[in-house]
Amino acid sequence: MSVRSTHWRLRMRSSAWRPPTDVYETEDTILIRVEIGGMKEDDFDIELQGHLLSIRGIRQDTLDKVDYHQVEIRFGEFYIDIHLPAPVVADRVKADYDNGFLLITLPKARSRQVPIEK
Repeated sequence: MSVRSTHWRLRMRSSAWRPPTDVYETEDTILIRVEIGGMKEDDFDIELQGHLLSIRGIRQDTLDKVDYHQVEIRFGEFYIDIHLPAPVVADRVKADYDNGFLLITLPKARSRQVPIEK
């Protein structure tokens, strides 16, 4: 009699959601634009670790308990993890939030020639 081992995988579905996000680049920068209205600058947590940029936050529902007829606007915890396509200069990264859009500008790191000393 043979015993066959079955491995089960439990995948927990997170209640966190992901807002619409654009990632694009120019010759000198990588730009990330997130559409997420109803926030304040302090509501975002943005972290850069190597080639991974993480954006997290919580968008609070401003309405009291009501009987909804249609629900399309997401509230609660959100997260975005973006693997950057090129190295960036970490100390020159900047983020701006205006009119419901979070714009993160990441200057690309440039390679340079290293001279050999004699």
